Amino acid sequence: MSKKLTKRSEDYSKWYNELVVKADLAENSAVRGCMVIKPYGYAIWENMKAELDKMFKETGHQNAYFPLLVPKSLFEAEEKNAEGFAKECAVVTHYRLQNDPEKEGKLRVDPKAKLEEELVIRPTSEAIIWNTFKGWVQSHRDLPLLINQWANVFRWEMRTRLFLRTAEFLWQEGHTAHTTKEEAISESKQMQEVYATFAENFMAMPVVKGAKTESERFAGADETYTIEALMQDGKALQAGTSHFLGQNFAKAFDVKYTSKEGKQEYVWATSWGVSTRLIGGLIMTHSDDLGLVLPPKLAPIQVAIVPIYKGEEQLAAISEKVNVFVKELKAKGISVKFDDRDTYRPGAKFAEYELKGVPVRIAIGNRDLENNTVEVARRDTLEKQTISQDEVVDFVAVLLEEIQENLFNKALSYREQHTTEVTTFDEFKEVIETKGGFVSAHWDGSEETEDKIKELTKATIRCIPNDAKEESGSCIYSGKPSSKRVLFAKAY
Repeated sequence: MSKKLTKRSEDYSKWYNELVVKADLAENSAVRGCMVIKPYGYAIWENMKAELDKMFKETGHQNAYFPLLVPKSLFEAEEKNAEGFAKECAVVTHYRLQNDPEKEGKLRVDPKAKLEEELVIRPTSEAIIWNTFKGWVQSHRDLPLLINQWANVFRWEMRTRLFLRTAEFLWQEGHTAHTTKEEAISESKQMQEVYATFAENFMAMPVVKGAKTESERFAGADETYTIEALMQDGKALQAGTSHFLGQNFAKAFDVKYTSKEGKQEYVWATSWGVSTRLIGGLIMTHSDDLGLVLPPKLAPIQVAIVPIYKGEEQLAAISEKVNVFVKELKAKGISVKFDDRDTYRPGAKFAEYELKGVPVRIAIGNRDLENNTVEVARRDTLEKQTISQDEVVDFVAVLLEEIQENLFNKALSYREQHTTEVTTFDEFKEVIETKGGFVSAHWDGSEETEDKIKELTKATIRCIPNDAKEESGSCIYSGKPSSKRVLFAKAY
């Protein structure tokens, strides 16, 4: 299985595409640019969703659901948002098919069934949600309004790649309304922290928290806060964004509230989201030439147990012992699979779990029964140990925590080694082309300089880090004064 994978050093993009398919995560569908997420890939998304949903609810948010189709007039109400997504929109113009009189057995759009108003398939839901919020908000007592929805969206992407950029994808989108600007900004920053905590504590993926430049902001936002991760090929991945929308959508949809003083005021807004793109980030942060490497907290199967036996009698004896392990592991909240399939040899099972990134594999045979031992293999380092059966459950529980921590530390070390400070444009170009990673450099704050650097190097400003130090310097391109460094990188 895994031996057929292209090596990362040979062709990183091909390695990624092959791994997604061979590890049974997803495949291309009959619809251009859309994917089928297979059960194993969807199980990872379910684990992500469960943890994020818990974090959202702990911060006071409630789930709701809004329509997939947005009337074109509503979509156009906030001009910047409409303009920003216009080229990616798919539009429903008719509501019925009919038999084609010229081609027997074929259907065509019924020309008489043209919609009075065209409907946009949501590329994002601000328009339909803010039109709804207008009926939900009258008084300051109705605020803050803290809503999240788990949904799919559609954007007509021209160049697609499984999980990283597809026409249709799954995500969550939070939409909130507040009485004050300060409260809305605080909400935006809080959700950036939630995303960063999830990425680091569950995905074992270190991220840089920062703000986007004006040209990189979400369409219709006053500020966009982001978390940026670094993949093993030295490219950055925007892993999640949180937007302070000001009063732009409130004014576009006339969402007002009566203040304590009896005045009519526009609400202040935020939106924020992460998507199945996180699965792509998970793959590219940790996996190797043998297959997936999954952090235990998100792995669908944390422990796989493979029996090595000859005949039904040995299998029965092994199964009796394994069933005790399984019960005890599950009691500790650990997901475990006892693979007693007789249609595959142990070696094939080992290769499968290696390819699928199962954090811990336990092998147990007849000799292990005699010696009261098992063999424990960890996926992250490929190390194997012989452990007493009496200790294996507690050992595995600790080992899973070690693997989770090791994956984060390994990824953090890579990011630190691939974050480079430069002072000249020649240095900048050299690092971008030969080393990659994040490049910390001074920028004069102008969109003109930002665009020129992108044109010449294909590197973009990923963010202005939250912890960027105030320091006087000169822009690497224009030489004009700069007060802090920003992070550049080539990106997905």
